[in-house]
Amino acid sequence: MNGNGTRPRILVVDDDRYTRALFERLLGRTADLSLAEDGAQARRLHAEADFNLVLMDQRLPDANGIDLLREFREHRPRMVSILMTGHADVRDAVASVREGVFDYLTKPFEDLESLEAVIAKALELDRAYREIDRLRARLDTGRDLPTVVGQSRAMESMLSQVRQVAGLETTVLLEGESGTGKDLVARLIHAWSPRSSRPLLEVNCGALPETLLESLLFGYEKGAFTGATAATAGYFEKAHQGNLFLDEIADMSPKLQSSLLRVLQDHRCTRVGATDPRLVDFRLICATNRSLADEVKAGRFREDLYYRINVVVVRLPPLRERHGDIMLLAMHFIEHFNEKFGRACGPLTPAAARALEAAPWPGNVRELKHCIERAIALNPGGPIEAAQLFPRGTSEPAGSGTGAAAGSAAASGTVEYDEARASFERDYWKRLLEAAGGNVSEAARLAGIPRQSVYVRMKRWGLVND
Repeated sequence: MNGNGTRPRILVVDDDRYTRALFERLLGRTADLSLAEDGAQARRLHAEADFNLVLMDQRLPDANGIDLLREFREHRPRMVSILMTGHADVRDAVASVREGVFDYLTKPFEDLESLEAVIAKALELDRAYREIDRLRARLDTGRDLPTVVGQSRAMESMLSQVRQVAGLETTVLLEGESGTGKDLVARLIHAWSPRSSRPLLEVNCGALPETLLESLLFGYEKGAFTGATAATAGYFEKAHQGNLFLDEIADMSPKLQSSLLRVLQDHRCTRVGATDPRLVDFRLICATNRSLADEVKAGRFREDLYYRINVVVVRLPPLRERHGDIMLLAMHFIEHFNEKFGRACGPLTPAAARALEAAPWPGNVRELKHCIERAIALNPGGPIEAAQLFPRGTSEPAGSGTGAAAGSAAASGTVEYDEARASFERDYWKRLLEAAGGNVSEAARLAGIPRQSVYVRMKRWGLVND
């Protein structure tokens, strides 16, 4: 099923009736399947429907598979496709990857479970592309909404709660690990609130010393301290009839905690160096990456302030709990940084997609974003490999095999990029084959990808014989 509950539409193009019958048995119950036996029939079917996935034979009676996919991609550049062949050729495999084909499979298909896994991953990539398009369409409506990417159950539950509380005049406390996007959700609450036409002021309480944070929040009168050359309104005043977001509120000093409590109770604030209080009307949104209840028990956070701001608590799920969102977020960031850097990188190779999903992501979405940014910045174009996502010296998923593969020369920057990538790939497949005792099928099982794909890559590096 697609993310919206509909059956995926899949086009299989192959002149071999046994292959077509295989896919009909394999996919007929779960997908809307269209079958074509030549290029002419494939063109007609492709013109009539928007397919989620195209499985294309390399050699057709009237067409070349790669050429036909290139033709299809002129109308839909991000079409997800898999190339199939009964005549394994390294040059065809390399050409297909350069054309943006998701995977290159050789027939006959010995491991149907692996074949189904590749198809499922390709459909997941298509869902990610379509969700990105949906998000872009929403942004084009003219509403200035922050882009919150996610369709997992954990994210849908969190966003449903945000929608419920955004329109209420109540304090909201956002709890979540660093990098989960608390600032983004705060902006979303502001955008959905009745105060959206007024300002949203944001302050990171952990980034400023006490005196500077006090003057920033309360404002100050001229001459209140050295450098105060003019009277300046603080954020409490500037956020009047709007929203104020205090990030990492657990880092606020005890003195400012007491001052904040007084402002929340009296709806008044007094500038530094002044005596007359000013009326303020703002809606408070707070965020913390620590448990405020534990901070209260430890004596680091005022209990009365905790009860004052602990009205509605929204928990942001860490990335490891957002099953299905990693690929979607990765595609969103690929689109973003391609546009920012003027690149045309992508898609992710199957190995790269698996590496992303296997990573622990202790830094959550922020870490994933930086990972994609680095890969795009260092990639001149084309598919994104696992080694580009987790180069030597960076954190990587356990068992991903992307760490020391390129060698010390590549790490020091003394070899060309293509040479370093080739060195990594050759070393990876060699070590994988050794770990499998020379058995290609076992190597495929260890790598988690189809035997045919492993065979083509190992043949490319001269690790197996015909």
